[in-house]
Amino acid sequence: MPVAFIIAALALWEWAVWVNDLPDFRMASPSDLLPSIWEFRSLFVEASWQTLWRTVAGLGLAVVVGTAIGMIMGFSRIAREGLYPILVGFNAVPKATVVPIVALIFVGQHDFNTILIAFMISFFPIAVSVSIGLSTLEPEYRDILRSLGASNLTIFWKIALPKTLPEFFGALKVAVTLAFIGTNLMEIVSPHGRGLGALFLSGQTNADYPLMFAVLLMLAALGILLFYVVVALERVFAGWAERSQT
Repeated sequence: MPVAFIIAALALWEWAVWVNDLPDFRMASPSDLLPSIWEFRSLFVEASWQTLWRTVAGLGLAVVVGTAIGMIMGFSRIAREGLYPILVGFNAVPKATVVPIVALIFVGQHDFNTILIAFMISFFPIAVSVSIGLSTLEPEYRDILRSLGASNLTIFWKIALPKTLPEFFGALKVAVTLAFIGTNLMEIVSPHGRGLGALFLSGQTNADYPLMFAVLLMLAALGILLFYVVVALERVFAGWAERSQT
């Protein structure tokens, strides 16, 4: 079903360009993109890999740090009230304004810069979701387990963790797309940029609009791929929370 919708969207895109007789420097059609991808196929393979692994690294760091911060806020009301304003303020700062600063501070360290921005832009929803999941845990469950002699660690593994998983994976789906945005921003801005962002900038410099649109299409494809990896993990670890559609 998702493939059918994607094909329909591409067909609509092709039709809109054809009906309006738009030149490729205004709006490239899907049929313009395939020759460009084939012509620069080796660059696309290399750039896609560079963008993908940095995004995954930044997302992995966001999962570790975001989960840790979320657990601290979820189990401690004082920490939650103290950290929330800081996290909200940090997340409110447009990351597009932070990217040039990070690129200058860590000039020449492109991999580190890119992973850092991907992390900074994606950890917030994970931290918030874990915090909400833990802070809304019904006290009756804790009281019952404690009356049976369960430790705090046992309560976490038996009750808190399973309850938090649906919220966690929901936030992770959002974080995937945010991480790609952060990676691409740094690849475009950094003077030592590599990956699909640098390939997009090359197309802009040479007024190669089909190449620019092809890069955007490739970014979308990678984002969809990583999104469905998260969906597969969700079905494995939190499939019990999904309600059947009637």
